[in-house]
Amino acid sequence: MARKVHIFDTTLRDGEQVPGAKLNKRQKLEIAEQLAKLNVDVIEAGFPCSSPGDLEAVREISRQVRGPIIAALARTVKEDIDIAWEAVKEAERPRIHVFVGSSDIHIQKKLRSDREKTLEMAVDAVRHAKSLCPDVEFSTEDGSRTEFEFLCRIIEETIRAGAGVINVPDTVGYALPEEYGDLIYRLRQRVVSMERVLLSVHCHNDLGLAVANSMAAIRNGADQVECTINGIGERAGNASLEEIVMVLKTRAESYQATTGIDFKEIYRTSRMVSRIMNVPVQPNKAIVGSNAFSHSSGVHQDGVLKDRTTYEIMKPEELGIRQQTLVLTARSGRSALRHKLAELGYSLDSETFQRIYNRFIDVADRKKEITAQDLQTIVEIEVSKVFETYKLHSLQIMSGNKMVPLASITLEKDGELHTDAATGNGPVDAVFKGIERITGITGKLCDYDLKAVTTGTDALGEAMVRVEIGDAIYSGIGTSPDVIEATARAYLNAYNRYFANGGAEKV
Repeated sequence: MARKVHIFDTTLRDGEQVPGAKLNKRQKLEIAEQLAKLNVDVIEAGFPCSSPGDLEAVREISRQVRGPIIAALARTVKEDIDIAWEAVKEAERPRIHVFVGSSDIHIQKKLRSDREKTLEMAVDAVRHAKSLCPDVEFSTEDGSRTEFEFLCRIIEETIRAGAGVINVPDTVGYALPEEYGDLIYRLRQRVVSMERVLLSVHCHNDLGLAVANSMAAIRNGADQVECTINGIGERAGNASLEEIVMVLKTRAESYQATTGIDFKEIYRTSRMVSRIMNVPVQPNKAIVGSNAFSHSSGVHQDGVLKDRTTYEIMKPEELGIRQQTLVLTARSGRSALRHKLAELGYSLDSETFQRIYNRFIDVADRKKEITAQDLQTIVEIEVSKVFETYKLHSLQIMSGNKMVPLASITLEKDGELHTDAATGNGPVDAVFKGIERITGITGKLCDYDLKAVTTGTDALGEAMVRVEIGDAIYSGIGTSPDVIEATARAYLNAYNRYFANGGAEKV
């Protein structure tokens, strides 16, 4: 009989550490509710001691999200643990997740301590956490580079202190699959008390081996895998949730392990995280990339037309990827739009539907047909949109290879229109400068990504930007059949995030 592998999702904690991906309380709650639909076993909702905002977000998730365990991260510091408990104590199933660096390089260079003091800190922290919460997880940060005898000792002592889950991370993505698998196997053999707890792994992708290391760990006895949607996370990212669960499903005979994941929610969850965090999914990304089920080779197309299994080892429908053509036009009324939205699985309140309808008409007036992917993009952006301090009212561009590009922009704020113009070294630069002139805030563009959502010359363009304003980075996303307008909407979206986060205009 296949054993259960627990899926611990850390998108809202480790995943949020990507520069520019900071989420507010509403956005965190929205993703957490979707993760519950995906049926993950654990949601690591945040690091409550890091900020009052994160504390409140974790607390709200604990109050409202039912089903998964809700975990909060804490250092081996009493105050951290108390704050973590304050954040999760109202959860249906709370967990406190305590960690400390266990490798010599972390103990000596980061903690400025020694093994004995670190061991004492870990035991005291777990014991305190256990006095507050029945479910405690302990992580040996940089476990894959920790001296084996000390690793066994700190695990044994923290289990004795009350830890019910032991996590051995490959924190810096240094391990190789055969090494990491062997480490998990040896721990199982050496630490007798490991039989009483869940053994967890948490792998980073610095060498591109996070999923491979996670799978090697599962094969050698890991009970829980810590991962993120789209593999998002610090530096090169974490192990990708969708890849791990689909390996276990597609190659079930090799692993004899299963998860409780609702596969049909994978694609929607991937898109939601990408849009709310404004981190694009690369086209060739396994499982959820836009090219994952695309075929351009004539040989491949011929094979797929005869039998999809010739070149597809998974069915896109299993992941919630809808393949049927869905066409709407500017002449489609509200009833038709609502019917098509229902077909895509959306149930919207009247106010949200009206916003989507208005944006749908705006796009459909300039685009002959609205496909399912167009509509899905419109819905996801409108639903997750941050409060708009400024709205784009109109935009006019003058540009050419023999003239200085000029952008005239009108933004609406509190019912009043504000118009200004700016020149730049290109139309995009001119648009950015025009927005900056009206808002009175100058930003620094850190990243700019532009792609077509669908095919054809009238495809819906999607722009994503990351803008440094002050000492923080804000992400923005915008769509339009006009790529300059999409870019303007993305830049303005980043500025609206800045204002929503407490930023103020210059006077």
